[in-house]
Amino acid sequence: METKANSEEIDFQKYLLVLQRRWLATVGIWAIVTAAATLFALSLKPSYKADGSLLIRTNETSSLTGLGEAIGRLESLTSTNNPLETQAKIVTSVPVLEETIRTLGLKDKQGEPLKIQDFLQKLKIENAKGTEILQVSYTDQDPVLAAEVVNQLMQVYIRNNIEANRAEAASARKFIGQEIPATEAAVQKAESNLRKFKEENKIIALETEASIAVQTISSLEQQISQAQAQFVNVNARVQKLQNQASIDSQQSVSFASLSQIPGIQQVLTQLQEAQNELTVEQTRLQPTHPNIINLREKITGLNNLLQNRINRSIGSNQQIPAKNLQIGELRQSLIEDFARTETERAGLAEQIATLSDKWYAYKQRANVLPKLEQTQRELERKLKAAQTTYEVLLTKLQEVQVAENQNIGNARIISSALVPDDPTGPRKALFLLGGGVIGLMLGIIAAFTLDLIDSSVKTVKEARQLFQYTLLGVIPSVGRNLKKSSVEQQIPRIIGREIPQYPVGDAYQMLQANLQFLNSDKKLKAIVVTSSVSKEGKSEVAANLAVTMAQSGQRVLLVDANMRHPVQHHIWEMTNAVGLSNVMIDQVPLSVTVHKVMPNLDVLPSGVVPPNPAVLLDSQRMAKLVGYFTQKYDFVIFDTPSLAGMLDAAVLSKLVDGILLVVRPGVINYDTANAAKEFLRQSGQQVLGMVINGVNIKRETDSYFYYSRESTESNLLSNKTKKKQAV
Repeated sequence: METKANSEEIDFQKYLLVLQRRWLATVGIWAIVTAAATLFALSLKPSYKADGSLLIRTNETSSLTGLGEAIGRLESLTSTNNPLETQAKIVTSVPVLEETIRTLGLKDKQGEPLKIQDFLQKLKIENAKGTEILQVSYTDQDPVLAAEVVNQLMQVYIRNNIEANRAEAASARKFIGQEIPATEAAVQKAESNLRKFKEENKIIALETEASIAVQTISSLEQQISQAQAQFVNVNARVQKLQNQASIDSQQSVSFASLSQIPGIQQVLTQLQEAQNELTVEQTRLQPTHPNIINLREKITGLNNLLQNRINRSIGSNQQIPAKNLQIGELRQSLIEDFARTETERAGLAEQIATLSDKWYAYKQRANVLPKLEQTQRELERKLKAAQTTYEVLLTKLQEVQVAENQNIGNARIISSALVPDDPTGPRKALFLLGGGVIGLMLGIIAAFTLDLIDSSVKTVKEARQLFQYTLLGVIPSVGRNLKKSSVEQQIPRIIGREIPQYPVGDAYQMLQANLQFLNSDKKLKAIVVTSSVSKEGKSEVAANLAVTMAQSGQRVLLVDANMRHPVQHHIWEMTNAVGLSNVMIDQVPLSVTVHKVMPNLDVLPSGVVPPNPAVLLDSQRMAKLVGYFTQKYDFVIFDTPSLAGMLDAAVLSKLVDGILLVVRPGVINYDTANAAKEFLRQSGQQVLGMVINGVNIKRETDSYFYYSRESTESNLLSNKTKKKQAV
């Protein structure tokens, strides 16, 4: 929870810092918008508002006659819509507004007919909550005109409403009159189709027929079941009798009838007697005996005679054995039972076939009945729909004829507009307040927009996140009253001379301590002070760091290696006739060029500006000088040009212990900083760390400083007071 609170606080401070940096734009835009709103409010003239009321409800006159109730009825299309909203839109429709403007002759400031858009800006239609009342109001600088507009607008709306209802009724009557003949023909066609369907399918009452068909089918199924059971019983009896009589069903009747014919029975009797006599004679006589032969011939003749009589009786040449005609009384009885049973079986089979045919016919009719019933219902529905439509059209025709003759609309005026006595606006205080709020919002937006557009590094935090080098020191900004040389060049200031010891001196002491403890294995002897771009204060940092080290008792040499735009001779108010370039080119002795500016601090100016400083710095002579300097002095500081487009600092850094990079928020931007960082990385430079210069402590968090803002401000005020007293 604490971490979250801290992050929110930091973000809030970040936004405040943006407003602090862009306060001029914020205040300027706020002042401009507020002034414009004030002028606008003062230029407004008083306006008057006239109000009128309309009662909107359904026309109930037709309910007295029962006809035409649908004409003029106000209904919403959905449950969420309000019919009054629709009427409000009609009140503000173009035809109503145009007629009002034309009737009253409303003009704009140029004398032209008032435009619809301008009219609507002054007109207001509201629905009184929970009522059926529309409140119509119009605002104008002329109170009389405002009341006239409201009254005329309500009258035009009511007149148009009545005309719209009558036009609706007339249109409906014309349409119904055109539709009635076609609807009547549709009724006649539906009746004809239903009648033809019943005649073709022999339909009287399908429901009754279906009920009877179901009952008949059930009865036939019972009769068929009973007949089939009897048939099975009779068939079993036939089989039993057939087995007992040893005769099949087709011969049983024929044998029984032949056995009853007298001529056949007489021949059968003689044949039996001859057979019996032959049997007796065969026991006594030889087969060749004449009696045996005569008896056999006699039997053969009798068989032929019997066969002839049988053929004449049955009308065919079927060979029937004589033994089948020799039927006893028992067999005769069995054959008679078999014949009767066979006849009964044939009757049952015929009955079953007849009942099955009837059942099938009824079943087919019953299967067709649902389809016929469906078709009949469809035809009846069509007929009913056509009849209903026809009846409705006749009823509606009467209704619209009555409604067409009515002169009552859906609205009436319940309160006419009166001429207002007191003005209703404008509210100047509201305009002033709104202008101030809008101006403040626009100013804040402009501040953040400018801050987003500005690509410069603005705070210590941004510089640390961008370079990611060790932060060795933060130098606060204490004012802008810099010295100027004869060429109007800004000259850096020195601690104790132009800059108070507190807090800047303490910041440089912190920088000195961080440099001393930077490398515990090897003591730093010489460093290069540079920056990404010019005007970041690298010369001031180099000079004041040298002063701080000299004050701590170290013998320090400050070398102005910026042979392009030297500054150190201006800081220490010395000539630049001879210096580093002269020592390297003309072999001038160091004793002539080095100047003692304060105890323990010597300064070597740059000297005459050479044509190519980088070549001089990248030479053996320069390497020997650096070695000599580090032996003679405790600490050597080289003030070099910036890294932007120049190799001086990079060349010289190879001869010393490393680079101290100076970064000034508000001067360097992200593109230049990234380019300098990439250059240092690719060239393999030893960057000891960075020092943030010219920091506005009011725009930073206290976590970067060992002193508070209040103490800094009070110290600055005390220093200014002392200076005034000294003067």
